[in-house]
Amino acid sequence: MGPDNRMPAPASSAGRDGRYSRQVRFTPFGAAGQQGLAKSCVLIVGMGALGTGIAETLARCGVGRLILVDRDYVEWSNLQRQQLYTEADALQRMPKAAAARIRLAEVNSEIEIEAHVLDGRAEELESLLPGVDLIMDGTDNFDTRLIMNDLAQKHGIPWIYGACVGSYGLTYTILPGETPCLNCLLGTVPMGGDTCDIAGILPQAVQLVTANATAEALKLLGGYRENLRGRLLTFDVWRNEQQEIGVKSAKRIDCPSCGDHPLYPYLTAANTERSDVLCGRDTVQIRPAGKRNLNLPETAARLAGLNSGKVESNPYLVSYTEEPYRMVVFADGRALIHGTSDVAAARSFYHRYFG
Repeated sequence: MGPDNRMPAPASSAGRDGRYSRQVRFTPFGAAGQQGLAKSCVLIVGMGALGTGIAETLARCGVGRLILVDRDYVEWSNLQRQQLYTEADALQRMPKAAAARIRLAEVNSEIEIEAHVLDGRAEELESLLPGVDLIMDGTDNFDTRLIMNDLAQKHGIPWIYGACVGSYGLTYTILPGETPCLNCLLGTVPMGGDTCDIAGILPQAVQLVTANATAEALKLLGGYRENLRGRLLTFDVWRNEQQEIGVKSAKRIDCPSCGDHPLYPYLTAANTERSDVLCGRDTVQIRPAGKRNLNLPETAARLAGLNSGKVESNPYLVSYTEEPYRMVVFADGRALIHGTSDVAAARSFYHRYFG
């Protein structure tokens, strides 16, 4: 499905000034910051909990152009935290990007909104980058995040990493050429491993990540880089914990994504997750970018704890059936998703449980 665009509707300057007046009256931001927003374009990858919160905040603030990307459709379990969607969207299984565009156009008819219902792989995302000033993370897996990271480094576009699960959240603003990139940070800071489908999620954790990430976006787009946090923020709303981590020392001159001689490894097929439709079997095979070493008994116990599907296992694999799909996972992280030949649907199902 291709882009669905809405061009800005005519509006009087008085109407525009009145609309954003409370923002403009905040002296550190002011009229200059608002003008910066109006001229800006933001790409939001993933329209789940974080993506919808980010998109609504930026639309209400007056960012001139939003590009929304998501491969999935609205389900009942989304309604607890994905704030742009309604029960009608879930009943109709509306694609998330399309449903979000409709709702955002009702929120602010003065801005341009594009909706792309597609799987955000390297080639697809790179084609959307011309004119983009900022990339924001609303996705649910590191495979896509590392693609976003390499694209941001290659094209010199800032991006804001955000994630949350359970009661925990984190966010960090990445500036190409200045800060460590996501590839630098892997293995050196707490990134989390569970998914919302496994550990659940509190909407308040989503809201805190959204608030902090979009505050950073306003600073960047408004022209106030000197006010950026510059540190990685983590918090746990249930344990009443918050921490800012200085990560400048994590920047590596030999990083293949942002170092002195970048190779952008996650833009090549060899370093990204691969999905293949198995001929005649109504099955998609998914191979992660890097070999994993899954503890199969722990994986089986984790899936059994969901009480939402049937789990079977042996020393070589774990089978998890949740209609209409059956997923068979092997110790190296490879999985077969039976019951579909739709790659995007298979990847979405896989990443629910193996983010």
